[in-house]
Amino acid sequence: MTEGNSIINAQLTPLPDKVGVDGLEDKWRAVWDEDGTYKFRNTRDRKAVYSIDTPPPTVSGSLHVGHVFSYTHTDLIARYKRMRGYDVFYPMGWDDNGLPTERRVQNYYGVRVDVSLPYDPDFKPPFEGTDGKKIDAKDQVPISRKNFIELCEKLTAEDEKLFEALWRKLGLSIDWSQTYHTIGQHPRRVAQKAFLRNLARGEAYQQDAPGLWDVTFQTAVAQAELESREYPGFYHKVAFRFEDGTPIYIETTRPELLAACTSLIANPNDERYKQYFGQEVYSPLFKVKVPILAHPAAEMDKGAGIAMCCTFGDVTDVEWWRDLKLPTRPIIQRNGRIVMDTPDWITDPAGREVFAETAGKTTFSARKVIVDKLRESGDLDGEPTPTKRMTNFYEKGDKPLEIVTSRQWYLKNGGTDAKLNAELIERGKELNFHPDFMRVRYENWVHGLNGDWLISRQRFFGVPFPLWYPVNASGEPDYDHPITPSEDCLPIDPAIDVPEGYDESQRDVPGGFTAEKDIMDTWATSSLTPQIVTHWAEPDEASQALFKSTFPMDLRPQGQDIIRTWLFSTVDRAHLENKCLPWAHATLSGWILDPDHKKMSKSKGNVVVPKEPIEKFGADAVRYWAAAARLGLDATYDIGQMKIGRRLAIKLLNATKFALAIGREDENHHVGEAAEASWNPADVTEPLDRAAMAKLALVVRQATEALEAYEHSKALETIESYFWQFCDDYIELVKNRAYGTPDEQGNVPSEKAVKSARTALGLGLDAFARLLAPYLPYASEEVWSWMHAGSGSVHRAAWPVVDPYVEAATGASPELLTWAGKAVEQLRKIKSEAKVSMKTPILSVVLSAASEGVDAIHAALGDIAQAGRVVGKFDLVAKHTAESAAEDAPETEVTVETSELGEPPVKKPKK
Repeated sequence: MTEGNSIINAQLTPLPDKVGVDGLEDKWRAVWDEDGTYKFRNTRDRKAVYSIDTPPPTVSGSLHVGHVFSYTHTDLIARYKRMRGYDVFYPMGWDDNGLPTERRVQNYYGVRVDVSLPYDPDFKPPFEGTDGKKIDAKDQVPISRKNFIELCEKLTAEDEKLFEALWRKLGLSIDWSQTYHTIGQHPRRVAQKAFLRNLARGEAYQQDAPGLWDVTFQTAVAQAELESREYPGFYHKVAFRFEDGTPIYIETTRPELLAACTSLIANPNDERYKQYFGQEVYSPLFKVKVPILAHPAAEMDKGAGIAMCCTFGDVTDVEWWRDLKLPTRPIIQRNGRIVMDTPDWITDPAGREVFAETAGKTTFSARKVIVDKLRESGDLDGEPTPTKRMTNFYEKGDKPLEIVTSRQWYLKNGGTDAKLNAELIERGKELNFHPDFMRVRYENWVHGLNGDWLISRQRFFGVPFPLWYPVNASGEPDYDHPITPSEDCLPIDPAIDVPEGYDESQRDVPGGFTAEKDIMDTWATSSLTPQIVTHWAEPDEASQALFKSTFPMDLRPQGQDIIRTWLFSTVDRAHLENKCLPWAHATLSGWILDPDHKKMSKSKGNVVVPKEPIEKFGADAVRYWAAAARLGLDATYDIGQMKIGRRLAIKLLNATKFALAIGREDENHHVGEAAEASWNPADVTEPLDRAAMAKLALVVRQATEALEAYEHSKALETIESYFWQFCDDYIELVKNRAYGTPDEQGNVPSEKAVKSARTALGLGLDAFARLLAPYLPYASEEVWSWMHAGSGSVHRAAWPVVDPYVEAATGASPELLTWAGKAVEQLRKIKSEAKVSMKTPILSVVLSAASEGVDAIHAALGDIAQAGRVVGKFDLVAKHTAESAAEDAPETEVTVETSELGEPPVKKPKK
């Protein structure tokens, strides 16, 4: 296509005999791959590049239509920006490390890690695939860490092939040469490099501290990964006693933690307990003396209004322990069981015997022992009463979290630093959120942080911390003086690699070194996706040029549910490392709801595999359904919408073929042969044609403004609405004139009038091919190939600008087309109500309309008469002078005053 001086020159290919959407995906996907249609062209000018921080989907089995929904939203913007002339940097990653992958591998192969086992190079898993069933840990075969990692890498590679095939079929315009794996060598190097720099600046630190712990997965859990759920339990009214035996009652759902009690806490304003602050009482069963203290976080209206603080029952205990500098008395192990050794703070012989009965038991079993003992001692007042409480769970876990004390790595995120917190709030204000109301979720999360980001995990498949520790003469690791590698050695695995100045024989021996065994939280890598894809801090010239032209990035698309994790953590990392936002815009998609308006999720079993609707309705149809939903709002899985999208794609094919076929015979070309056309806006001379162009100019302007504001659904609504009007009204009105067909009186339209119609049709359908290209990439590419042979892909064509259509309109009002369409609608209505063929001639008719409508209809009267087959008298009257006009008719309506029909055409007998 050439678009100079507003003239569009077309190279028309032979038109197919039949059109349809089936088969277009395979056809055009192959062409796009061969031509490198979506390949990033390494533009060095940052202003000419649009870069997207594409979400790397978790590789844990399968995608569902929720992924199709949000990734389509991203692709719409990528395609639009490419047509606006940007070199679009649109990579794809796979989030293939972390707990989801480990769980899938454990179930798929029936294995689990035992770090004491040696590597077996000939290991074969007991089976492959379990039809989605969970395999109990006792039935899983123990294998070495290295064997387990090899199985993780094998399975994720297979899953990624399936994911890529689906994305390609959906038509995502990704540059598939720009892919990465979060466990790959380059991402590991970036994650380790960033951590070492955080460590050097004091932003990363390790600490022995109470933290949330999942006993099932045996790993620490960060605040952002918490999920509060209702959990059944019992309230137990338990007596603590003063020296003279006087009881003071607390109510607890966790009596098994009595041995860990450090104090009783009440609100400083609670008149019931003010007299007791500073006094001491003895814990039941264990006879440990504990103080009664005041803290404003104690809730006066909860339970007895006074609570025991144990180390640790919940996050409130941690807050009290920290603020009041209480002793640490942990009794829960990492496996969720009570410690085996009786604590030294329990000195009472009877109390030590009670504890010994709970040693090594689960919290559930220990609770039963303690409650029975409280009954026997008389310290349980009444029987336990059922209750439901909100309890913290790991978002992927099935059991309530415990709080255990352990050595962990943390990264500063404003949870303990007011200055950093304020800076991150300001970063959020700099970021353009789409929709803007999502901004408050970011701000609420940052304001509510109560601790730094826990980034260490006690898992196996992930990015290892690049650290070793000296081992002293006693064989104990010196955690205060970690040994770090130089950046040019990265990535490393400290379990395999050896620090400089040591050799392998010194591993885990006195005077030698030991490796850091923990890995980084998967978000600690994912939070660096902008740095990963733009090749931050790489030494080679090509990487430095890429980083300069793509960072900070333009867009982060993602789900609304991970604002607190992925979005915030990425902002934190860029702020600490790059002193800027990682991107300028963030688009937040809503959730997909099932027909019962419940959120689709694998855990609920109500997901739809995207392959099914794509195969049934076509990728364009599924994209249309996704594109019709606004950012930030939930949408229902709607087959009806997909059917509409399929019909839209087919209509684009049919309408374009129809318009391009007009006149091919007149120029001694058959429809099945190639031809040339030139669509010059100056050749649009007829009022109706100019009105159609005026409306098109308005649509181009409104759609462009909407897409610039990341309102893809608004743009689609604008484009689609006029496309149907263009097809149903304009084409029907002008097709006879475009063909040069004489009217009912035998008058032949002038060459000028014919050319006007053909030019407007060409300009219109050329524009619609481009306007709909981001939404219906396959159908748009097909029609583009019919009218612009050899000019390349529509997806590399220029997005329409208003100038040609404004020039073609020459001041016409788009309302003229609307009035003409209403007039034809009334002429058809006459025949429909008479139940006769639409080919039946109208001998006479009088229509009424508002005065501006009368003027508009007069301007297009010839086309209206031909479209409605009016062969005789055709009169118009202004509505306010028509006595028979309905008084309550809207001002924009056209109504029939009188009409007379001729004889319906005689049906020709079938041969």
